[in-house]
Amino acid sequence: MRIIITGGSGLIGRALAADLAVGGHEVVVLSRDPGQVTSLPTGVRAVGWDGRSAAGWGQLADGAGAIVNLAGASVAGGRWTDDRKRVIRDSRVNAGRAVVEAVTQAAYKPGVVIQPSGVGYYGPRGDEEVTEDDARGTDFLAGVSRDWEAATAAVEALGVRRCVLRIGVVLSGAGGALPRMAQPFRLYGGGPIGSGRQWMPWIHIADVVGAMRFLIDTTDARGVFNLCAPNALPNRDFAKALGRAMGRPAVVPAPAFAMKLAFGELSTILLDGQRAVPRRLLAAGYAFRFPTAEAALRDIYG
Repeated sequence: MRIIITGGSGLIGRALAADLAVGGHEVVVLSRDPGQVTSLPTGVRAVGWDGRSAAGWGQLADGAGAIVNLAGASVAGGRWTDDRKRVIRDSRVNAGRAVVEAVTQAAYKPGVVIQPSGVGYYGPRGDEEVTEDDARGTDFLAGVSRDWEAATAAVEALGVRRCVLRIGVVLSGAGGALPRMAQPFRLYGGGPIGSGRQWMPWIHIADVVGAMRFLIDTTDARGVFNLCAPNALPNRDFAKALGRAMGRPAVVPAPAFAMKLAFGELSTILLDGQRAVPRRLLAAGYAFRFPTAEAALRDIYG
């Protein structure tokens, strides 16, 4: 089947595209500058788009098996100034509107729209266990997540199945948060961040890809799914697991005040967390390849 991935040149997009191509699917990655998207696997091609409309690519949605809407500016790309917040939100909302435009124009509607979001939807929740039924938070990330998810909601009225994925911290040696988290450990200076008590909902990149493929293929799956491993950890315990996987101690904390000075409001990503659990994903029958942090980190660093 043909699968279209917006934001397909990022960490998740590349991993998903490669996996789908191995499975024999036709994979189209949308990029603002397709000429700069290099080293694509066989079976994957880059097509240009403007990030806000169906111009130049919308015809590909006609009869497509799935559209995976990963496009959006990085929330960790710098301090959250008013301008940066606007870019983060608008890039997601505009991409969602482009997907809806393409689906609207398609004579044969895509089989499913996969709409990622983040566990930041729930806001800081302390020790409370968070499922897909819990209410939205009130901070900036919660608002962005709400708007991102809502941007493609209109496809449901067009008869298209939609899965909304609230993704935790993605563990991969190829990019994302983990290599930056691991750098102090390489220098024997790693440890918990802030109090270390904040919960960290994590997921191995292989399970992000696996869960997305599972939901694409499971034709009765729809609605919201938390994409995080079933065993979230407090940050201090995750730091210990990372230290063991790397053969390093985990005893040098990063004080909360230093994080706030360095990152401003962005530091909430590091200092606050959610004890999110993948209740609906497990109920649907998905089997995690890496259900524990120990196994996931050993796979990456072992």
